[in-house]
Amino acid sequence: MRETEEHEQDPYVVSSASGRLDLRTRVLKQGDSFVVLDRFGDAEARGPTEYGLFHQDTRFLARLGLRMSVLGHAPRSLMLLSSAVTDDNALLSVHLTNPGMEDLGDHTLPQGALHLMRSQVLWRSALFDQVRLHNYGAEPIRFRLHIFFDADFADIFEARGMARRQRGRLLAPEVASNHVLLGYEGLDGRHRRTRISFDPPPSSIRAGEAWHEIELSGRSEATLQWTIGCESTAGNEAAAAAEREPCPRPQWHDEALLQASAERDKARNAEPKLSTSNAQFDEWMARSLADLHMLATATLRGRYPYAGVPWFSTPFGRDGIITALQSLWFAPDLARGVLWFLASTQASHESAEQDAQPGKILHETRGGEMAAMGEVPFGRYYGSTDSTPLFLMLAGAYYARTGDLEAIQALWPHCERALDWLDHYGDPDGDGFIEYARQTERGLSNQGWKDSYDSVFHSDGTLATAPIALCEVQGYVYDAKQSAARLARALGRIERADALDQQARELRKRFEHAYWCEDIGTYAMALDARKQPCRVRSSNAGQCLFTGIVSEERAGRVAEHLMSEDGFSGWGVRTVSALESRFNPMSYHNGSVWPHDCSLVAAGLGRYGLREQASRIFTGLFDASMYFDLHRLPELFCGFPRVKGETPTLYPQACSPQAWAAAAPLLCLQACLGLEVDGVNNRVSFHNPVLPPFLEHLYIRDLVVGNSTMDLAVTRYAHDIGVRLTRREGEAELVIVT
Repeated sequence: MRETEEHEQDPYVVSSASGRLDLRTRVLKQGDSFVVLDRFGDAEARGPTEYGLFHQDTRFLARLGLRMSVLGHAPRSLMLLSSAVTDDNALLSVHLTNPGMEDLGDHTLPQGALHLMRSQVLWRSALFDQVRLHNYGAEPIRFRLHIFFDADFADIFEARGMARRQRGRLLAPEVASNHVLLGYEGLDGRHRRTRISFDPPPSSIRAGEAWHEIELSGRSEATLQWTIGCESTAGNEAAAAAEREPCPRPQWHDEALLQASAERDKARNAEPKLSTSNAQFDEWMARSLADLHMLATATLRGRYPYAGVPWFSTPFGRDGIITALQSLWFAPDLARGVLWFLASTQASHESAEQDAQPGKILHETRGGEMAAMGEVPFGRYYGSTDSTPLFLMLAGAYYARTGDLEAIQALWPHCERALDWLDHYGDPDGDGFIEYARQTERGLSNQGWKDSYDSVFHSDGTLATAPIALCEVQGYVYDAKQSAARLARALGRIERADALDQQARELRKRFEHAYWCEDIGTYAMALDARKQPCRVRSSNAGQCLFTGIVSEERAGRVAEHLMSEDGFSGWGVRTVSALESRFNPMSYHNGSVWPHDCSLVAAGLGRYGLREQASRIFTGLFDASMYFDLHRLPELFCGFPRVKGETPTLYPQACSPQAWAAAAPLLCLQACLGLEVDGVNNRVSFHNPVLPPFLEHLYIRDLVVGNSTMDLAVTRYAHDIGVRLTRREGEAELVIVT
């Protein structure tokens, strides 16, 4: 389908023009800001693109370029030596050198005479950029260092490729001896400004460019730095004063790096420590955890994992919940923040424009100009059919992991509202299945996690018509009812608990009758408006395993389809089988591989005791991670079959990092180990554990359960897996079930 036709069907699709020009971009994120740079530390945002410095869904810097010149010649690009983001994601470190140049006075600057160490830090809505210059030659050198900059104040949806009928107005630049102020007055009345400050003051400065005249004697050094700050205030003075940060940011690079590193160290030290016999796996896990720390953003209700950079750097209900579930055994505090944030934003009234009804859990929230002006419906949008049951699942899982009954008592009214939504608004025709149909033409046409316009279809390729009842969502509801029943029982609400358990049992029976398709050997992807099953082999059925709604006798057949050559690419489980009419390995949802989806399928296989199959998925993702830049699994990659000697094929618009992709190895590891951390009973259990073939030993240190802390060692032996308790503080119990 041509891109224009796709936009007509799905106006929020990310434009192909915004795909990466360079697959090795460099990403920094902190708070509500992120920056996407090339390997030089530069950004050049021409048209729809992810490059630039964004804050609260607006691009505050569209161009940043470092160039060099000598007398009488135009500025030239520098030569790249190396580029890397540090292990904790706090710093982008770029090593550069000069090309060979000759000025009008016949003075030659040999290639490689000058070393430039560029260091960039994102902290408190500002990018701190520092360049240390070192002349390694014996002779003095003279040159100019140019910094080019510009701001377009594009909304994130403009950067994704959406056209606007009207924009606000750019303000006249303000230029001083050591800074430039670029401004924009939005249609929403907000003033957004980009302040670029220089130390030392440049030799020349104007809107769009500053340059330093530099003379370095032999074997000498110099340091330059500039800070690019994002400022956003309401149009009136009183509101603007109320928005000012209580803790002002540092002015320059070194203090910003110190503060940023300290914050990441604090987050890392609060979690268990993992190490293994495989250094490459340790690198993958370290990057994944660093990405989770980077994406976990402080809110008034606790930390919340923003979905992904660049297009989804904001709270998404579904993504946040699944990320919290994936990492729950390891970092339960993240789940607490997710639960409280989503409880505080739970819908309280009906709104067709927002796809909202009382009790429904948030899909996403946005803070940009287009959302504020209603040009997109995502200021606070509720168009997901699964966030509400997933919220209940997380509440139950959080209590089981922590035993935090006080939090559950406070959350219970929100759980009851979510349950009421399931029983009424979520099932408008009363057939016992949760279904969706958007209430506004501007909303999402598909409202499960596969939300492309063409992601739900029949075996002949015909698109399903709404209302649509997805199979995995019925599984979420089944688990949600059971989870709510356990919470109700813990709160002493026995009759309510019994009723919820009965509802779950009845749902499971209905599900088996309505969704099982003997002809394809798995569950239908969905039921359409006529209650006809979409007889399509998909990973949706694997997520049904994750929730436990699948009957014991059919779990093996579901697994067989998922792990077949048509379902499993060799790198991971495809979203849609290669046998299906709409299969396209390069599509967003119809044949690609999503790491988070793979981890949920692996957890589902583990739930039914199929740990060797779970280990195959884990191994495929691990192998794939070694080919991706920085060992970072992207949001998704293409579903082409694995071929010896070839790498996984990238999907060009994939977010990287993405929270639920970063959390995938944690859940895969739990699935293989059969690991259960039970804070209610102060117990850690391993159920028939296996180690994937790339691991011989695994060490888990400082695992907190209840009032205890444990160190554990897991070792592969000739015929089984051994688990040893190497340290324990407190009275927690270790149980091994074989």
